[in-house]
Amino acid sequence: MKILFCNYEYPPLGGGGGVVNAFLARELAKRHQVTVLTSQGLGLPAESVSHGVRILRVPVYFRRQEAVANLLSMLMFLPSGILAGRHLVAHESFDLINTHFVLPSGPVGDKLSRQACIPHILSLHGGDLYDPSKRMSPHRHWLLKVWIRRMLIQADQVVGQSKNTIDNLHRYYNPEIRAILIPLGIPEPRIPVAERETYGFSRREVLLITIGRLVPRKAISQLIELMHLFKGQPVRLLIVGSGPQEAHLRGLCERLKVADQVVFCGFVDEEEKYRLLSISDVYVSSSQHEGFGLVFLEAMACGLPILCYDRGGQTDFLIHGQSGFLVKLNDWVGFSNQCQRLISDRFLRQEIGARNRQEVKRYFIERCAERYEELFQQVLEQKE
Repeated sequence: MKILFCNYEYPPLGGGGGVVNAFLARELAKRHQVTVLTSQGLGLPAESVSHGVRILRVPVYFRRQEAVANLLSMLMFLPSGILAGRHLVAHESFDLINTHFVLPSGPVGDKLSRQACIPHILSLHGGDLYDPSKRMSPHRHWLLKVWIRRMLIQADQVVGQSKNTIDNLHRYYNPEIRAILIPLGIPEPRIPVAERETYGFSRREVLLITIGRLVPRKAISQLIELMHLFKGQPVRLLIVGSGPQEAHLRGLCERLKVADQVVFCGFVDEEEKYRLLSISDVYVSSSQHEGFGLVFLEAMACGLPILCYDRGGQTDFLIHGQSGFLVKLNDWVGFSNQCQRLISDRFLRQEIGARNRQEVKRYFIERCAERYEELFQQVLEQKE
């Protein structure tokens, strides 16, 4: 097959939605011709090839950060993507288009699909339908809901990566739309050897780690307040990632006098991320919602128990009491109690971690790619 992916974010830009698109594209490129239409910005080349995937980047002039897109840059992708995409599909014969994120990527994939008269598969990532931390979340706005509903209906197939995403699709947009569930996946990681002493941590310390963009939805301030509760205990929190809330979070550490217990690791590459996971003891997340949560799989692959809330796509594969602990959303007492339990019980951490190493094998990228491949073939056969 000759596949065109359309996604406004693609590494090194963006978060989990772009990352998993790259994993999927690279796996499919082993057997098919794969092109990605995405955003440029921040000095990235207009065209490149990586892991067998051809990447075409269109200008968006207002992006200021790798980790987070602003509204202007997302809006800019619509005309830039459509303009460049029209030329692309007019001169190359693609079999289908797979668009990731109904907004802002959806209008681009929808327009190109209709111009080239080829099937359009629309993949939803959760936050593009429902993000409770944002006033501009599409589910809160009538006009955006109408626009999204139209694109969902026009797509040849809709894919949701979790039951939660499909539930939100039906609850807020259209209960009649049939969506296929295809869980996301990660490449089987090669865990590098790392020693915590190299980072200045002792073996007696319990290291909590969280990874993600420093944005309001992640609610990382809750984890910093948790460290205030554990003040005096040999516990540290590693915050891996960057974003617009960093200065605020650093200030909170100073005000709560826990700056010595909280380590801001910044944005790191894949290898360094796995080093930090490998020396840690517990993965903690205070995120208010996740469409799926790739980072939970990465933590599981490193043998960490998971502590998070029970809201989002991670509830498809995390099991309370087995993968770790899923606490009712914003139940501060329950979250802190379960965290203390994991801090205090090394054998419990080891038992859960060993189970997670086995369970995560079901979510390696090969299976995700196979299911997308099967879906693409089915859609093409239906169009014949």
